[in-house]
Formats: sequence, structure tokens, C-alpha cells
Amino acid sequence: MKILITNDDGVNSSGILAAKKAVENLGETIIVAPATQQSGIGHALTLFEPIRVSEVTLRDGSEAYAVSGTPTDAVIIGIFELMDEKPDLVISGINMGENLGKSELTTSGTIGAAMEAAVHGVPSLAVSLQVRRGDIKFHDGHVDVDFSLASELTERVASRILRKGLPDGVDFLNLNIPSHPSGNDIRITRLGDRMYNVHIKKRLDPRGRPYYWIDGDPAGRDAPGTDVHTLKAENTATLTPVSLDCTAPLDSMRGWLE
Repeated sequence: MKILITNDDGVNSSGILAAKKAVENLGETIIVAPATQQSGIGHALTLFEPIRVSEVTLRDGSEAYAVSGTPTDAVIIGIFELMDEKPDLVISGINMGENLGKSELTTSGTIGAAMEAAVHGVPSLAVSLQVRRGDIKFHDGHVDVDFSLASELTERVASRILRKGLPDGVDFLNLNIPSHPSGNDIRITRLGDRMYNVHIKKRLDPRGRPYYWIDGDPAGRDAPGTDVHTLKAENTATLTPVSLDCTAPLDSMRGWLE
């Protein structure tokens, strides 16, 4: 079995080493990840500048590939340039900070990488660990965080994918682990409506010209059965099956153009 590991926190993140440690007994692993922090980049693809790839040595002494572009770039370079054949599984993570709800589906670089693998027919798993400290959520490099449960659940889900494949109609899975779990259970959930309420911070530069920071305040707990509610209100890990087919029911358009 061949497993490609990537992320959006950067190749030097602690989470990517935790993912490698979680699955290295399941097959041959290769790490191909962005050279720098790429959170919030979504499913972006680099088209107007060259992409460079460098071999780097990680904190545990293992080798990896640092890609100058996005998580999506890293997956494409990994699958079609650095590997001799398509991997059996792509793991994106372990991300610092949860990726929940419908909005994160398109803004998260972690999910974007898993989505790109799925586009090419490779089973994929996005993994994110909830963090409560804002100063480490977008950190670029090593952080002192307990990844033990996240690694355990990553190995559990990854081994199931390799053994059974993904269910029909499921293109990739989104796994989120709470920072203070009530146990080691995994709950199958649907996407919540949103994880954040958008908040814009307006400031002035030294010349008096306005500039803006896009930020977000945590939204409510959402409805029971959603990933947002299950993780935040029940402190339970969530696993959400995702399909690439975002087409709404065609019957809903019947007569609309007439």
C-alpha cells in the first residue's frame, strides 16, 4: 500500500508527522506538502507562476518534499510527478484546528487537498484536530500539542479505507477530533451550516488609509447530528462522508426556466 500525506499547515508542521506516525505501519508513506502555511487557501491551484519542489529533512529525521504552491499543487505533484503510481490513499492533515460545516468545505486547504485526490479517483481522508489556543491555530512549524487520539483515530479510519474502500457515492471523508474528547468514539455526521460568523476588522494604516482583516467568531452549536454540534457540544470525534457531486436535485429546476 502507498500512502501520500499532505496538509495545509506546511511541511514542517507537527501534525503531518503525527499523521505519518499514525499510518506508517499500514504501507509505504511519502510526504508532499506546501513549504509554508496555506490555511484558508481552499482548493486553489497555482497557474501563473512556477512551482518548485525541494527535498527537506523533518524533525524526526525522515525525508519529505516541500512544494512552493498550495495543498492542491502538492497533491498533483505528488501523484503525477513524485510517485511511480497512484497512491492507495491520500491523507491531508493532521490539521491544527477543526474544519467543520459547509463553509469550510470550500475554504479549507486541508479539505481542498483531499478533494483534489478524490478528483483523480484516489480515496482520501482529511483530518483536523480542534485547538482552543488561537496563537497555534495558524502556526507554521512545530507546536507542542497532544496528537495521540488524533493519530489513533486517523489510523483507525485509514486502515478501514485501505481494507474496505470508500462506500459507494462517497469520494472522501472529513475527520475532526475534539481537543477535550469525551471518549474515543467516532460519530458519523452531516455537515453543519457554519462554523463561524464572519467578522470584519477595519483598521487604519499610518497614512490614514483603511485596511481590513477577515475574521470570524464561533457560531452556535448548530443542529444535533451535524459535525459542528457533535464536536463542540458533545466533544465527540466526527466523520463526515463527502461527495464531489454538488448538483442539487434536477427536479427542483423543473419549470423554472419556463
